[in-house]
Amino acid sequence: MGRIAPVDVAPTLEPLWGNVTAVLTSATIPRTLPIRLGVPAGDHEQLDVGSPFDYGTNALLYCAAHLPDPRAEGFDTAMHEDLEALILAAGGRTLALFTSWRAMEAAVAALRDRLPFPVLDQQSLPKPALVKAFTDDPSACLFATMGFWQGVDVAGSTLSLVTIDRLPFPRPDEPLLQARRERAREGAFALVDLPRATTLLAQGAGRLIRSATDRGVVAVFDPRLATARYRWEVVNALPPMRRTRERSEVEAFLNNLRNCVD
Repeated sequence: MGRIAPVDVAPTLEPLWGNVTAVLTSATIPRTLPIRLGVPAGDHEQLDVGSPFDYGTNALLYCAAHLPDPRAEGFDTAMHEDLEALILAAGGRTLALFTSWRAMEAAVAALRDRLPFPVLDQQSLPKPALVKAFTDDPSACLFATMGFWQGVDVAGSTLSLVTIDRLPFPRPDEPLLQARRERAREGAFALVDLPRATTLLAQGAGRLIRSATDRGVVAVFDPRLATARYRWEVVNALPPMRRTRERSEVEAFLNNLRNCVD
């Protein structure tokens, strides 16, 4: 059975906005949403109401700027080394998110026998049972793909570290996005790829701080977050966490958290 999706919803929705007052809310609204929804320019307000969570004190954003480009040979090995070091510092308590099944399976194969903590992976159990098993064992690590970047709510010291293997840019051959790129032409990256990757990254990072007392680290192993020309658009879409490129600082932060809960 085939599936149909509109390439552009703006023409369908545009007549609606003149007849209604609408409030559109989300924790991760991309900057280009009004354009995508056909909202007339100058006929809307965008408001950031902030967060009740103290991200600046309780959370640290780490970019592994020293790692190779994710498309380069040797990235996986270097990334696994960083991931292992951070999991050891956190004492388990890790949700490791990956942009592909291949990347997740490679990390599980490389690290399961090297880590002294249980490593759960997405192929082990159905999602609800997997999240419960992870929540019930504070030392466990959960390795998962895109289905776990949203809808996972694990508050407390069970989750102290969220890792993301690379910026979640969409596949170039996904038919719907490919059609949208063709319509956007030279603006395709700014209008299609970057907003989607930015929103997904914010959703993945949002798995960490789920209550006012949660503390921890979001680690992004993609050095483009520190070097690419578009990096600030991505960083500014994330919660206002303190930032670092130094793994030693992250390990010290995680060790301190571990000592507080052990």
